Amino acid sequence: MYQIEVVLSALYQIYFYMVIVYILMSWLPNARESFIGEWLGKLVEPYLSPFRRFIPPLFGVLDISPIVALIVLQLALSGLISILRYFAY
Repeated sequence: MYQIEVVLSALYQIYFYMVIVYILMSWLPNARESFIGEWLGKLVEPYLSPFRRFIPPLFGVLDISPIVALIVLQLALSGLISILRYFAY
């Protein structure tokens, strides 16, 4: 079971950094139109879009939905690992 936890944690870290890079790319002009920006958008945007629908930007410009999305992702990982540990031990 430990191997599954390690794999899940590694996948979480990879996706976490993908979201962070995608968010930072929004600050650079035309960065999201590059090959990497489009690729990250295809992988990250389906996860972020439900949060953007329910959480409006603050003051019209500050989008906090990715922060909430990352917190939910961390909670889901913790819950999944807890469930795995419960059934494994």
